[in-house]
Amino acid sequence: MTCAACAGRVQRALGKVPGVQEASVNYATGRAEVRGSAPLPDLIGAVAKAGYAVPEARVELGIGGMTCATCALRVEKALARLPGVLEARVNLATETALVRMLAGTEEAALAAAVARAGYTVRAAVPEAGAAEDGPQGGREKRDLILAALLTAPFLLGMLGMGLGRDWMPHPWLQLALATPVQFWLGARFYRAGWAALRAGIGNMDLLVALGTTAAFGLSLFMLLQHGEHAGHHLYFEASATVILFILLGKWLEARARRATGAAIRALLELRPRSARRLTAAGAEEEVPAIALAVGDRVVVRPGERIPADGKVLEGRAGVDESALTGESRPVEKEPGSAVATGTIALDGRLVIEAKAVGTETVLARVAALVAAAQASRAPVQKLVDRVSAVFVPVVVGIAALTLLFWLLMGAGAEAAVLRAVSVLVIACPCALGLATPAAIMAGTGAAARAGILVRDAEAIERAQGVTLVAFDKTGTLTEGRPRLAALHAAAGEAEVATLRLAAALQAGSEHPLARAVLAAAGPNLPRAEDFRALPGRGVAGIVAGRALLLASPRALAESGAEPGALAAAAETEGAQGRTLAWLVETAPSPRVLALLAFEDAEKPGAAAAIAGLRALGVKAAMISGDSRAAAGAVAARLGLDDIVAEVLPEGKAERVAAWQQRGERVAMVGDGVNDAPALAAADLGIAMGTGTDVAIQAAGITLLRGDPALVPAALDVTRRTLRKIRQNLGWAFGYNLLGLPLAAAGLLSPPIAGAAMALSSVSVLANALLLSRWKPGGGA
Repeated sequence: MTCAACAGRVQRALGKVPGVQEASVNYATGRAEVRGSAPLPDLIGAVAKAGYAVPEARVELGIGGMTCATCALRVEKALARLPGVLEARVNLATETALVRMLAGTEEAALAAAVARAGYTVRAAVPEAGAAEDGPQGGREKRDLILAALLTAPFLLGMLGMGLGRDWMPHPWLQLALATPVQFWLGARFYRAGWAALRAGIGNMDLLVALGTTAAFGLSLFMLLQHGEHAGHHLYFEASATVILFILLGKWLEARARRATGAAIRALLELRPRSARRLTAAGAEEEVPAIALAVGDRVVVRPGERIPADGKVLEGRAGVDESALTGESRPVEKEPGSAVATGTIALDGRLVIEAKAVGTETVLARVAALVAAAQASRAPVQKLVDRVSAVFVPVVVGIAALTLLFWLLMGAGAEAAVLRAVSVLVIACPCALGLATPAAIMAGTGAAARAGILVRDAEAIERAQGVTLVAFDKTGTLTEGRPRLAALHAAAGEAEVATLRLAAALQAGSEHPLARAVLAAAGPNLPRAEDFRALPGRGVAGIVAGRALLLASPRALAESGAEPGALAAAAETEGAQGRTLAWLVETAPSPRVLALLAFEDAEKPGAAAAIAGLRALGVKAAMISGDSRAAAGAVAARLGLDDIVAEVLPEGKAERVAAWQQRGERVAMVGDGVNDAPALAAADLGIAMGTGTDVAIQAAGITLLRGDPALVPAALDVTRRTLRKIRQNLGWAFGYNLLGLPLAAAGLLSPPIAGAAMALSSVSVLANALLLSRWKPGGGA
């Protein structure tokens, strides 16, 4: 808002929202107060429709105490109910919550809501170099070892039973061994189960607590009733081994979770801890990297990591950017070159000026993008959420029916209780909760290591149905650094003079063709006045008193000038696939002064990109503003399926829509501002990270280096990720659909059920981890 009229407009817009009783907007404070019952998204939409924005904030919380998909859903609902929270996404695999809320919303309220739901808030992302295990991991390992030692006699007895021997410990020793396992090492299940009950929900811990307590209680009752003669009526080994197997599964699960989250840790560990800053006197001083500020001059010696994004002031060196962009070859840097945090100077000393530090660096932004992608929810997750919401009550109901059925069938209390216990233990919703986020974490992490950033899980699903990939030409399939290949002057005009006029006209342009002309013309150019850029058509201005237009072939026809004798040269140059530009003097009457021909070589990975798409069964097309001849020459060399040439920026989006109407699922690949509308219109936008921020923001996938061969790699890794999600959900549902009937039928003992439950989570995570080995052109 910029004035009181703006405030009035916002107030009227809010007042029209159904459910709003009163709205008051204060221009001085920039705040609006609304009374009524309108949903928050409706209010934000009304403000946006009026032409303004409601500031938002994002916060990531670490959540402690979650054990299954039901827990994650419970935390998500608790956060989403808070005033000011727009969206909350909880990721069981990373044990984090990503909250989108109105700016100014108290973060303390988030922690309080999590606590009321029965969970705790902790640090979300560990610092680089932090120990992987930490105190929590150390306690889990200790508990597992103690449980294994206390349960070992039971395992030996169970082995003896299989061999027809009685190796089971004395009944009172069984009680002594099982008690600490049940109530000390298994106390976590009671605490978490009780918290779930207070919150009005059920979770995996509640199932485990109910099942093992039933087995332990039945055994204790029999022992007290029959003493040391209780014999085979004791089932202490069932409760103890169930807890052991679940602790083992949790420990393996935690290790696998750390492996799936390795991508973010690896990125954070690229940040150097210290930097050599130059003082005003030119002396070097070692300071913490976090103390650097924009404008500081920093020295980087051979073999050291660069501590800030910046520009090289002095020195030359090959820089290893592989950890950030996936580029395996060193990139030569010299004065004026841009460098990024975390990359390594290999063979030279550099002095750089810091241009971005902290959270503003490319490294930090990449880590944030990866974290956001890993926290996102795939549309298929909605099914899992619906199942998880009713899963535990249904399982408890099945266990109760199992108990009642076997009692009515005359199987006896012991057999009925054990079968009900097996039902409770086998039905763990952990695997369901981990199936989707584990695959997304592993897939997006592997993609990031290859220089492919996937914005969110929705982009993964959108990539699946792509049938056609449309490439922008300049800077995407070609180098984007054209050179002036030929200049033909009209009769009576000198080539050098016309070249200098064209260069002077383009001195204010950033277009690649302009840079080519400037490079050919040299320094000391005359000054252009009244410079105007004509998008898709060229540039115009006045040089040395002459009104000039450097025009595309389309703009030449619009100007009224005729190519005259240069028409033959234009045909020859165009047949070679060169891009043409016409230098036209527009006053007193339009006439052509010269023809400029440019050529732009294809990128080394362009042919491999087209071949890779064909291997995936995807067609390749090209959209370009260049002439049909220039675009056709590139298309012929690369073997493209379709080309669209001589289109304006808005025409690219229209062409994408035309393909979609034809039934194609279109992915658009571009790198410039003029590609942003097409990127947004496509089913999937893929931006070259070497391009503009506008293009990157409009895309679902960003390629950190300008290699078109990464396009089929991006489609491949997203397809593999969705395949893993579906496989994991199949595993998770399959375990429960198979295990529940077997347990209810008495075909699974509680220890076997506990082992199967632990195995379900571990197998889902292990299957997802196979994606971590993915590399472009390889497999997983």
